Amino acid sequence: MKRNELRLRIFEEHTPESFLQLALDIFNYQIENNSFYRTFVEGCKVNPESVKQLSDIPFLPVELFKTNEIKTGNFQEQAIFLSSGTTGSVSSKHFVKELDLYEESFIRTFRFFYGEPEDFVFLALLPSYLERSGSSLIYMMEKLISESKDLRSGFFLNEYDKLKTLLMKLRAENKNVVLIGVTYALLDFADQFNVNFPELNVMETGGMKGKRKEMIRTEVHELLKPAFGVKSIHSEYGMTEMLSQAYSKGEGVFHTPPWMRVLIREMNDPMQSAEMGKSGAVNVIDLANLDSCAFIATQDLGIAHSPTSFEIIGRFDFSDIRGCNLMVE
Repeated sequence: MKRNELRLRIFEEHTPESFLQLALDIFNYQIENNSFYRTFVEGCKVNPESVKQLSDIPFLPVELFKTNEIKTGNFQEQAIFLSSGTTGSVSSKHFVKELDLYEESFIRTFRFFYGEPEDFVFLALLPSYLERSGSSLIYMMEKLISESKDLRSGFFLNEYDKLKTLLMKLRAENKNVVLIGVTYALLDFADQFNVNFPELNVMETGGMKGKRKEMIRTEVHELLKPAFGVKSIHSEYGMTEMLSQAYSKGEGVFHTPPWMRVLIREMNDPMQSAEMGKSGAVNVIDLANLDSCAFIATQDLGIAHSPTSFEIIGRFDFSDIRGCNLMVE
């Protein structure tokens, strides 16, 4: 099947049957055109012709993006997104063939969960991301900011006074506002200011980036809620290696857009799905990831509540699990 035919089907309104069919078609397309993924699947002792259900698909460990070029097809990439990490660590690389596909994915996702981007003011408190290059999150926020009709949308480094003043003005004007921030920066702001803005969408992207001690999500949210005067803290779930995001509007439960699904796998058997409601390792199907790999085994621990909703409860190291041969040449 040709790439353009698959591309046109990604953002359709999917039934469970149409999602499965497209996932299988993309799996076969990537097996045919991605030699690295094909070798990995062979290492899992899986015959592609025997793959009939989502749970039959081998998911590529996200760690392999750090040391390999994961491409489906031969192309000159329009961008290379790099993962953030501690100083000296190896970054994952995502070779993006078509930035329009990424833009369509995140704009459609925002519209699906929140509404038209043009109707919002976007305030991005992302200092650790702004201080490096190649961030897919910064690219997404730059585009959403450009879509906004309000020229006060923009990025903030450590200008907490300026941010507080602007938030007060926007509250007085009854504006729809998304304040998206890396977790440690939101906590730094909350240490200094109280902003009683109940309608504010406060969205944390996770990560202390070595700036603060690690905390569980519920602890973070209990500190942020009174500081902003909101009933819940929103969260974004995404990663450099994907082209789609899931969003949580509170309580740590994420919801996926129609072209994304999450499966939970048993820790010690990557080809064995866990029962619904049981914790395990998170596998992500991202059908927008057409030119890389749409089937990624993450290092997150989670619980699925449905095929389109899940919680993240922790992380683990791949050295802790057994499974397919990861020594892919």
